[in-house]
Amino acid sequence: MGNIDFVQRILFLVPMILSLTVHEWAHAFSAWKLGDDTALREGRLTLNPLVHIDPVGTLLLPLLGVPFGWAKPVPVNPARFRRDVNMSTGMAITAFAGPLSNLVLAILCAVGLGVLIRAEGQASSSSPFFLLLLSGLQLNVALALFNLLPIYPLDGSRVVERFVPYRLRDQWETFKRFSPLVLMGVLVLGGGLLAGPQAFVRGLLIDLVRAIVGR
Repeated sequence: MGNIDFVQRILFLVPMILSLTVHEWAHAFSAWKLGDDTALREGRLTLNPLVHIDPVGTLLLPLLGVPFGWAKPVPVNPARFRRDVNMSTGMAITAFAGPLSNLVLAILCAVGLGVLIRAEGQASSSSPFFLLLLSGLQLNVALALFNLLPIYPLDGSRVVERFVPYRLRDQWETFKRFSPLVLMGVLVLGGGLLAGPQAFVRGLLIDLVRAIVGR
């Protein structure tokens, strides 16, 4: 592995760890706000990356150049939600919090890029901060859209499950049983399936960067 390639992987690994940490913290925080303290009691309601890191999904794959990763899932017990919180609604809110946090991070990266470019001009493109922010923007858009796919066990499936009509529950449960196969297919074809939506969201964020820069 060349030095340049290794640096590029490190520049990808850093935002990957931070993004996955915030994603899992968002799950834990939303569950806690809804009354479930399971994650809190297990030490997962924290932004300390060490408690969220999965050795393979968070570290090994990014270092091997695989543009994909995951962290240890946060435990959520819907039976511990407050009495005024419907369990399926609570699970949908808790699940959606993860991708939402990645969208927020992508927006923050866009703002950071705009401020950096406005302050340093063309010289900013060679800055390590520029590369980290750009990588963070792209990564968080990808994480948000991927996790919103309605395929179990991705977060999107929990959100969709809240709105599945009772008459379609059997079909939904059948789909969930085959979800691992569907997910494998998405991972193989994921670049093509999500390329359009990712490009659209990235375009909106680049427009935000340009608005901040004043171009």
